[in-house]
Order: sequence, then structure tokens, then C-alpha cells
Amino acid sequence: MRTNNVLGILYSNSYDEALPELTSLRTMGSVPFGGRYRMIDFPLSSMVRAGITKVGVVTKANYRSLMDHLGMGKSWDLARKHEGLVLLPPYVGAGSGGNQTRMEGLWSALEFLRNSKEEFVIMSDCNAVCNLDYQKILQAHAASGADITVACRRGAAPGLRSMRLRLEEGGRVSEIAVSGEPAADVLYSLNILVLRKALLERLTREANSQGLGEYELLQRKVNDLDIRGLEVGSYARLIDSLLSYYDAHMELLQSEARKALFRPEQPVLTKVQDDMPAIYGLHAKASNCLVADGCQIKGEAENSVLFRGVTIEEGARVKNCVLMQGTRVGAGANLECVISDKAVIIRPEKTITGVASYPIYLGKKIVV
Repeated sequence: MRTNNVLGILYSNSYDEALPELTSLRTMGSVPFGGRYRMIDFPLSSMVRAGITKVGVVTKANYRSLMDHLGMGKSWDLARKHEGLVLLPPYVGAGSGGNQTRMEGLWSALEFLRNSKEEFVIMSDCNAVCNLDYQKILQAHAASGADITVACRRGAAPGLRSMRLRLEEGGRVSEIAVSGEPAADVLYSLNILVLRKALLERLTREANSQGLGEYELLQRKVNDLDIRGLEVGSYARLIDSLLSYYDAHMELLQSEARKALFRPEQPVLTKVQDDMPAIYGLHAKASNCLVADGCQIKGEAENSVLFRGVTIEEGARVKNCVLMQGTRVGAGANLECVISDKAVIIRPEKTITGVASYPIYLGKKIVV
């Protein structure tokens, strides 16, 4: 399969409701992650590395920060005269509240699909922290001759409404169950699908006429279409709550997880923001931390992820925290198990303590 014959579709707002603390002012796709990235960077980078040169980003609401991050797509080599990165905002007519489901989002973008010359489509959500080789997924789809290929993973399913699959010998899906309850050991979909564009257009029209969502439609089609499950063994974490977001960052502090996610041969691309290197004061102490550029550490930081421009003043102590861009921790302050959004200010001598099972979240630009 020629990758320049594949169209990429990303759903930036999928599962916003799973992370309301961070998505009230932004999409799931623009949620910051890992010190310098956004959630959309992971699937978008995978598409670009696979040679896909046209990507449509389906949006629903709160996509201003997403637009600022993506720009024209230059950081992903998608700023092109033809093809490249296309933002697909919702079509809102009289009495419409905008897209509610993936299929409604596709219906809104149906003209974009029709006008695209690519023969195949690969679709993905933005709530998965993973670094997959989409080239292998596309090759497996072509080799199997399937109508639809679904990338899936075996393990503990997240607490999200998602597809749980049962496969026959050869990988054909024999049963699709839809559940939002966590499960210990199941084969669950990563919501990465490959299919022909013509089939996607037909399914979109059918779903719209019958008022069906993506999962319900695939359940009905499981006997009519050749749907294959492709099990991927790579590192993958689905964000289904604020706790899972926190846990994913704490796991990122382990070298094994970092090596699995950030591989030199499969770089994760993001918006370039030039800044000075991190500065450490004379009495600074930092252990087992991810520290982005532009940080100033004069106090102590332990087992924490510090995004760009974070400042920790003298005498301040930060432990087991995720501090986003521009957070300032005043002198003598003490933070433990805290997630701070962008531009949060912690005044001197303040103490904020959560626990690993219930981290405290501080909203954007809050002064404590």
C-alpha cells in the first residue's frame, strides 16, 4: 500500500468528558503531556512518519489552543501548497449544537472526504499515549485483504466506553462488545481504524440515516464485513481520567517507559518553541525529574515532570508533581502529588498535599 494513497483523520475532541479538568478550555488533542508535547502529537507524528501527507483534524469545541499548537502544520512537515494539514471545524446549522459523535463529525466533513483523492483512510483518537508504527498497520491491512482493520491491545481495559473484541483464528472479529467498565484482561480497541475511503463514505451515510454511532454500526456489520483485529504490543496508555493522566506521567519517570515511548528511530514531533536551557541554582536539588527547557530550579524537585518555563524558588520543595508551562512555586512552598495547569502561581510558604491515588488539580492561572 502506497502511504501517499492514505488519508489521515484525527478526532481531537474524543473523550473530552473523561478529563473535564483539563478539557474545559481545550480539546483532548491539545492537552499537554510529557513536559513539551500535546496529546495530538503522538498519532499525528505516527501518521507523518508513515508517509501520510494529508491529515484532517475533526474538531467540535474549544479548539483555539489546538489551532495555536498546530498552526499550518510546519513542525510536522505538513505546511504544503497541496494536501497537508486541514482543520475540520463542526458544521453548525439551525438548531445544531455541533458534532456529538465520531460519525457526526465525519458527516460534517463528508465533503472533505469526497474531495480527497486518497483510496484509504486511517483514523485515530487523541487520548492514547503511544508511539505506533502506522506503516506496519497499513501493510497488515493490505496483506489481509480486510474491509476494516482495528488496532487493539490486550490488557486492562480503561474505564471508557470502548470496543472489546473477540477474534477468530486468522484475526477476524467475531464479536464486538461495547462497555465503559474497566476490565482486567480483555482485547480492547485503541480506536485506530484502517479502511477504504469509499467504504467509510458509505458507512457514514448509513450511520447518519439510522442515527447510529461508530460502535453500534460496527456491531451490526461484524457479520457483513471482514473486520480484522490487529494486536499491537507496543507501549500504550489510554487516558480515561485525571488519575490515569497523573499515573501516565509518573510511569514516564521510569526509564523503561521513556525508552518504549520516545524512540530515536520513531521521533515524536511537536511545535518548536525555542527557549533557554534549564537553569539550576547553587542550592538546587533535582532527582528523577523530567525537566523541559526554560525551567529555573532553585529549590528541590523530586520525581516530577516540569513543563517549559516552570520556576521553583529557593526553599521550595516539589515531589511527585506534574507542573505545566509557566507554573511558579514560591520560596518555601511545599507541593506533593499536585497537577498544576498553565501559569499557576503558588505563593511563598504554601503547602498543598495530595496522595498518589487522588492528586490535587490546580486550574489554569490560579493563584494559591
